[in-house]
Amino acid sequence: MTTTSNQKKTILQSTELTFHYPGRSLFTNWSYDIPAGMTLVLGGDGRGKTSLLQLLAGELRAQSGQLQIEDISLRTQPDAYCRQVFWVDPRTDAFDQMPVPEYFATVRKAYPGFDDAILAQAIAGLGLTPHISKQMFMLSTGSKRKVWLAAAFAAGATVSLLDDPFAALDKSSIEFITAKLNQFSADASRAWVLAMYVTPQGLTLSGVIDLGD
Repeated sequence: MTTTSNQKKTILQSTELTFHYPGRSLFTNWSYDIPAGMTLVLGGDGRGKTSLLQLLAGELRAQSGQLQIEDISLRTQPDAYCRQVFWVDPRTDAFDQMPVPEYFATVRKAYPGFDDAILAQAIAGLGLTPHISKQMFMLSTGSKRKVWLAAAFAAGATVSLLDDPFAALDKSSIEFITAKLNQFSADASRAWVLAMYVTPQGLTLSGVIDLGD
């Protein structure tokens, strides 16, 4: 594993994080300061990209170590920590019975900084308007991913975790997402962490966590 970052303000701090699946070691005493802007988690199949996002989200619990967003510790203030993080597993079926507007309403309720103007821009920019009244299970894989991304953009969370955000998307949507991420990355109070197989084109990165091939 190799890590690089610039000198931007630290938003999320990992200190000596250790996480192992039974019979499989992923992270041992891993420390890293995730800065404001965009951090790329790079790696091949099975290297732990999604597991790392789940750990940072508080969805998976490490065997040891600490995660902290500014002065909020996951260990001692788990609810407050998780309220600072936007994360949804793009493969989840947990929201399948919801109409799309109901899903957005649950996100709006969870995040005080939710911005309806940004949501409207994302719905238009990602081509979601024809699907907006559908239930989630009716959407294609790509359209579901667009819903998760629109919610991430609008939520205003301190830390947003995106798993392979360009997968199954058309060129115009990728261009829109790239532009929005570059816009958001200028915010010195927020961090975006993207897990991908390859380094994306056109994104301004603040750091790279390379888990290897």
